[in-house]
Amino acid sequence: MSETQTKVIQGRTGPWEMVLGLEVHAQVASNAKLFSGAAVGAGAAPNAQVSLVDAAMPGMLPVINRHCVEQAIKTGLGLKAQINEWSRFDRKNYFYPDLPQGYQISQFKDPIVGEGEVIVERDDGSTFTVRVERLHLEQDAGKLLHDQDPNATFVDLNRSGTALMEIVSRPDMRSPEEAAAYVKKLRTILIYLGTCDGDMEKGNLRADVNVSVCRPGDYEKFRATGDFSHLGTRCEIKNVNSFRFIQQAIEFEARRQIEILEDGGKIDQETRLFDPNKGETRSMRSKEDAMDYRYFPEPDLLPLTLDPAWIKRIEAELPELPDAKKARLQSQYGLTAYDAGVLIIEQARADFYEAAVASGKEGGRDAKLVANWVTNDLAARLTAGGIDIQDSPIKPAAIAELVQLIEEGVISSKIAKDVFERMWNGEGAASEIVEKQGLKQVSDTGALEGIIDALIVANPGQAAAVKEKPQAIGWFVGQVMKQTGGKANPGVINQLLKSKLGL
Repeated sequence: MSETQTKVIQGRTGPWEMVLGLEVHAQVASNAKLFSGAAVGAGAAPNAQVSLVDAAMPGMLPVINRHCVEQAIKTGLGLKAQINEWSRFDRKNYFYPDLPQGYQISQFKDPIVGEGEVIVERDDGSTFTVRVERLHLEQDAGKLLHDQDPNATFVDLNRSGTALMEIVSRPDMRSPEEAAAYVKKLRTILIYLGTCDGDMEKGNLRADVNVSVCRPGDYEKFRATGDFSHLGTRCEIKNVNSFRFIQQAIEFEARRQIEILEDGGKIDQETRLFDPNKGETRSMRSKEDAMDYRYFPEPDLLPLTLDPAWIKRIEAELPELPDAKKARLQSQYGLTAYDAGVLIIEQARADFYEAAVASGKEGGRDAKLVANWVTNDLAARLTAGGIDIQDSPIKPAAIAELVQLIEEGVISSKIAKDVFERMWNGEGAASEIVEKQGLKQVSDTGALEGIIDALIVANPGQAAAVKEKPQAIGWFVGQVMKQTGGKANPGVINQLLKSKLGL
């Protein structure tokens, strides 16, 4: 396993390196909020999913949602992290129009989940490890609506009180690509666990990105000593909700900091926002330290004490996670690491693939061939149509039938492309289309021999050239395919040609 790959930025005064840590906010997959029974879900009218607790009415007391606690434990186990049997909630005091209580119930010194790790794979197949510092539960704030009235701002409290898991990493990433890869892997793990739907477009998964820059060698000193003084002052970019934006925000922010430092200035620790339209970050507010939030233990909630037996039961019921599934797909089906990696990115895609491999008259299709169709042709069609694989008009059994026709030599891979397009357009099953359109591959040696004999007689020069240069046989293959409308079996053609041409 390789270490992180540092991105070096060449400044006017020499090289610089970036240091990155992320705080990922994942909305807990739950039908109710963290401390109330109000419903959770997108699409409701403003303030339609607000209980008296969420609105901070006087005298209302929070009651912990057991399911949200279970989801946090499950996530911690999926991150190979320490589950703390004793944790507590704290009040984080700050004032904002969409925070009706004037404070957020969060966890500070004693989170529910401690240290863990995420093994992340790069595009080239190498891996690096990101250490997770902690995972804690907290409630979300509401939302300000600026587009309802030109003269006023409205508040929608539907999100207020929604359960969030904040997953805090160590500053272990050294390039924009590594940061995006980490969030992708984290998102995949959460979806497999069923603890967050990972919908970044709706804000159900978003990242606060901490960026600082330092000179070469300083990061190594920090890792050796744990002394943050070796690193530059960090700035936090809030609520970035796409992989592309994460990379763009980091790239801009690192260069902004380098420019300030090289001009003799200093970096102010602050919170910034990323403007995707301009591709730049802008200051939001000076970054608060813990003392500014005046944390203190939440007086309306008892500490959270977990039964070890309950944690064990949750652990025993964990689903197969991405890394384990990837290893199994490689060993069980003989797939390459690349093919298995592409399949496990989406749990639904991996499930579709395995269903297709297991389908067919005899059961058990060519695993590599099925992988090619699922990850290439089908995936391209689904992406172009904006369709999730679970809603695919072509089902696993249909892919299996198509692959079976190729395996049995009924159709060639080239003809299969045409059949697939017709299947996508709703013209029926693969075998029906082949029969109806007369697409069966010609494997009749008698019919093919006649065509080949005629070609050899008509082209003696080409036939002689093949004996001297065997790869020239491709010309004859092409001519036979042309005369049969692309339906001739390439394997049979090659076999007959080699025999007749004395190769």
